[in-house]
Amino acid sequence: MQRLHLVFGGELVDPTKNVFKDVDDIHVVGIYPNYQTAYDAWKSEAQRTVDNAHMRYFIAHLHRLRDEEIAASSTEELG
Repeated sequence: MQRLHLVFGGELVDPTKNVFKDVDDIHVVGIYPNYQTAYDAWKSEAQRTVDNAHMRYFIAHLHRLRDEEIAASSTEELG
């Protein structure tokens, strides 16, 4: 099974919650074929915006949306 990952982020209303200030301004970094390349892209964006405490980037596991019956842990991707 192909394991696609989406990296995206934006400015949050409150840094303690995962609520975007403006959904129209969400930055879609890209879709990646494996966790490691998604993690590298996430890390790059997170480091680029480190001075803004309200900016957050996330990795969404798109393959889990395709088959919700398969349980996977976040560390399974590092394999």
